[in-house]
Amino acid sequence: MADQLFACYWLRGYSTLNMLRHFEKMVRLFPLLPQHPSNLILHVHAISFQEPPVLEIEFSDPLNVAELIAAAREFLAADAACQLDAWWGLWQYRKEWELRPARINLSCFGPEFDSPEGEHLRIDFGLDTNFLPRPELSGSARFVESNLKGLLKLVHTLDEALAVERRLLLTESGESFADKLRLSAADL
Repeated sequence: MADQLFACYWLRGYSTLNMLRHFEKMVRLFPLLPQHPSNLILHVHAISFQEPPVLEIEFSDPLNVAELIAAAREFLAADAACQLDAWWGLWQYRKEWELRPARINLSCFGPEFDSPEGEHLRIDFGLDTNFLPRPELSGSARFVESNLKGLLKLVHTLDEALAVERRLLLTESGESFADKLRLSAADL
């Protein structure tokens, strides 16, 4: 069964004063797709996601990260969260394997924001099926391996660039992604 896949980061010395600096690093290091099907959207929420966004602004291609951070800075608060809806390229199967845009969400949470896991930064990679072999599809292991390598390269790049205290790769249901991957690979 398909499940959302997330990477959650907790950082040493994280505070309201440096949260946007960490968010900016994550956005700059993320391999955003240079040409995507729609604009990138920054959402800023206050207190929790139950509240309507205090800011929703579109950015065209190519993304000007300095403008994005300047827009978010106007709403900087300990109880605020910034989310960037963007795109990256993944191998996906639709009649055949194609490198296609896949939506991702990059999030930064203020220390007092009601974040899902209490994390500081979060990446929503979309459905975990993009990273799990599918025995019923010819060549899936090779294409999924490419997707996994991209995900792991990003995670290692972020680990080196950020003051990571702890990192988790998890699914929305709480199932271990590593276990799902082992089971899928065993079926090949």
